[in-house]
Amino acid sequence: MPRTVWLLVVARAINRLGAFSLPFLTVLISTEYGASATTAGAISAAFGLATIPSRLAGGCLAHRLGRRRTMVLGLTGCGLAQLGIAAAGSLAGVAAFAILLGLAFELYEPPSQAMIADAVGPAERARAYSLLNAALAVAGTGAGLIAASVGRWDLRWLFVVDALTCLACALIVRLALPADPPLRPVDRHRERNEPVHPWRDRALWAMFLSGTVFALVSMQIMMALPLTLDRRGLEPTDAGLLFTASALTVVAAQPTLRLRGLAGLPAPQALALGYALLAIGLTGYAMAHTLPMFVIATALWSLGDVLIMGRVLSVVADLAPPGGTDRYLAAYGISWGIATVAAPITATQMLEHTGVAPLWIVTAALCLALAAAQPLVVEPLITTRTRAPHPARSTTFSKPTQATEPTATLQVNHNAHPANSSTNRAN
Repeated sequence: MPRTVWLLVVARAINRLGAFSLPFLTVLISTEYGASATTAGAISAAFGLATIPSRLAGGCLAHRLGRRRTMVLGLTGCGLAQLGIAAAGSLAGVAAFAILLGLAFELYEPPSQAMIADAVGPAERARAYSLLNAALAVAGTGAGLIAASVGRWDLRWLFVVDALTCLACALIVRLALPADPPLRPVDRHRERNEPVHPWRDRALWAMFLSGTVFALVSMQIMMALPLTLDRRGLEPTDAGLLFTASALTVVAAQPTLRLRGLAGLPAPQALALGYALLAIGLTGYAMAHTLPMFVIATALWSLGDVLIMGRVLSVVADLAPPGGTDRYLAAYGISWGIATVAAPITATQMLEHTGVAPLWIVTAALCLALAAAQPLVVEPLITTRTRAPHPARSTTFSKPTQATEPTATLQVNHNAHPANSSTNRAN
């Protein structure tokens, strides 16, 4: 992997080490200010809603201000907002800083993901994104240990430590990554030829809709697993052990992504396999009653996660025309903001009204539906895109001349197709 990819992976891992405060936001609101569970949940939901425009702003600012500037702005904003939460003297202050945190929270993601896409060839994008996912999984394990120690001292210090890791990550990005080009006046003629409307792309819509369901499944695992363990007579805190097992599985599975059998799978087939493994693991949760059974089920769905996470971002990046990677990734990333708001409601309501087994069976069924949809829906759209000009491209970009950039652009999906490279891999 190029130096830029490694720098982004290291910086994000450092940031992830401190990203343990948010799960304790509702606890802080309830214990420090005596607020009801409803109020605490509403403030957390407000944070989740704020992350949606944050993701869109990240893609837009990366295009206008530059990627490094946007990443530093987002990380610094997160750090300052976290310090504000720690120092707030009233519930209104905590709510205000929580919303500000949400507005800055996703600014980092589109430019960093786009920078990775540009730093490697199409055939290596999926593996690069998987490396990032593995680093986040390992750092997340360390984050749990830090939270367990610091949180026993004072919940406010969780937000202080989280803020410091954000600022440290911003410093690494500012000093180590290549500088952005100088800001110049907008060239209106050039702007008309740039892909500024990702939502007009049917292929992106297909990825976005399936990605939203996948994000909902992922967030439901985070929300419902501790409650599931409690209802099965196990310790809810053992969910931390299961998440650690998931992280170890993600890391251990990285070398398999270079195997010819997996690397050679076309994107829709690789995604379908990943969703099928996810469904098998979640079905295991419906039947599990002992901790070892939960560990086995966790390892199975984590293998599916390895195949999905890298390949999805790679496919979205490949769909974007030149200059549109930031905005395509930003548009796709809204799926996680939607899931962050919806998952706490869907997970708790299903547990309350249907029980443990139906919750995980329905969730597994969603994954099977996604697996069936990949070759039936996603593949035709992606294939069509490789044969026709991009919908947001003007006619001057679609002329089949050797000197213009469109020829290479229209081939991007062929180059990214795993069947054309034994080293390609999957999210």
